[in-house]
Amino acid sequence: MTTRFTSVLAATLLAATVLLPQAHAQNAASDPLSESSILRDPDIPVLGNEKGDITIVEYFDYQCPYCRKINPELTKVVHDDGHIRLVYKDWPIFGGASIYAARLALASKYQNRFSEAHEALISLHEKLSEDKVESTLASAGIDVARAKNDLAANRGAIDAILARNHEQAMALGFQGTPSFIIGHFRIPGVPNATAFKQAIADARAAARKK
Repeated sequence: MTTRFTSVLAATLLAATVLLPQAHAQNAASDPLSESSILRDPDIPVLGNEKGDITIVEYFDYQCPYCRKINPELTKVVHDDGHIRLVYKDWPIFGGASIYAARLALASKYQNRFSEAHEALISLHEKLSEDKVESTLASAGIDVARAKNDLAANRGAIDAILARNHEQAMALGFQGTPSFIIGHFRIPGVPNATAFKQAIADARAAARKK
């Protein structure tokens, strides 16, 4: 089931304005609940087609079994469509190992390897530990020593991303992972490929009516 996330956010925040215009929301840190921050946080790498007409945002945890299960279908839908911006937002709610995985994956962006880091970690089907996170990233070609140094150097910025992601997920009424924004629709739960495609079509139809 899809829900327009603008109305959900408005109801949740009890605010007079639903989403601030992008002209007033260029700084994600200063306005984490703006449409711009939710869909286009400049500190989070974009996968898929960076110039795509529809954005899919997934709030996920690397230890979430449903996030792991759905990943191949989501990846295929995005690849086959070819016009989707895909934004993975770490929402580590499964404990310390999830937080460490999220931090180190985000640190991998400084060596332009976020995509590889994400795919390696989300493809696991076992409980994480710090050692397992590091060995998995190393096997995927990530320079783990550099990633740890980059994490130390950018810890504040990385933790700010995680804080924004959490604030957004709470404001949008999400109760767990995975949860999605597709275009301007809120989609909690675990869609299959057919549901993804329908939500994408609905998002494009809504955009054409603007």
